[in-house]
Amino acid sequence: MIQLRKKIFIQGEIKLLTGTMIGGTNNQMGIGGLDKSIIRDPLTQLPIIPGSSLKGKMRALLELSKGKYKSGGDVGNDPAITCLFGTSAAENENSHASRLIVRDAKLIVDENDKRWDNTDLLYSEAKTEVVINRLTSKATPRTNERVPAGAKFNYEMIINIVCEEQNVKEEEEKLCKLLAEGIKLLEEDYIGANGSRGYGQIKFINTKIKVKNYPGNNSFEDDPSEISEHFDDFKNE
Repeated sequence: MIQLRKKIFIQGEIKLLTGTMIGGTNNQMGIGGLDKSIIRDPLTQLPIIPGSSLKGKMRALLELSKGKYKSGGDVGNDPAITCLFGTSAAENENSHASRLIVRDAKLIVDENDKRWDNTDLLYSEAKTEVVINRLTSKATPRTNERVPAGAKFNYEMIINIVCEEQNVKEEEEKLCKLLAEGIKLLEEDYIGANGSRGYGQIKFINTKIKVKNYPGNNSFEDDPSEISEHFDDFKNE
């Protein structure tokens, strides 16, 4: 019988190696204001990295690296990718929900960290750039809000192992390997906007693995070696 067999929790930190901008609403626009602002938790006003941004970028990079996208560059539906990321219900009779959950990553704030006292804005910086007209040399300034390099965010991803009992090992090996590949591709690329201009380089650090078996006693198994080894590259700072 196909059913939920395991939940694999991948938890750690994302460290910004360069200033990062994932856009929110431009409610601060005006004369002398920001041209582009970052997305924040509306209740705490802390910057976040949306789970949708992380998940979507990993899927895009995996599809690109394997040539599994549709004609014209649209999102693909190849089983090599959809085994982890899922398919639309309208795709085909073998469609299934995503096996991967990616939570919003939240900024880690240490009240004793005085570096935040030096930022232009609340937990962010204002970076001014200029666009130069190629004929007249006229410079048009624009100001972007970024979370500065060195900031860290807590992240959590969860893989649901849903399969026949005899296929559990094969399924967890396949999905963990694919996710680790997606994380590595993301480290080698960027998250958010303006990556070609140096924004958005990140590193996954201090990663730990926990596993909960189903049906079970709701207890966690910490860092099982056969799963944990897939994420060894993301354990140290």
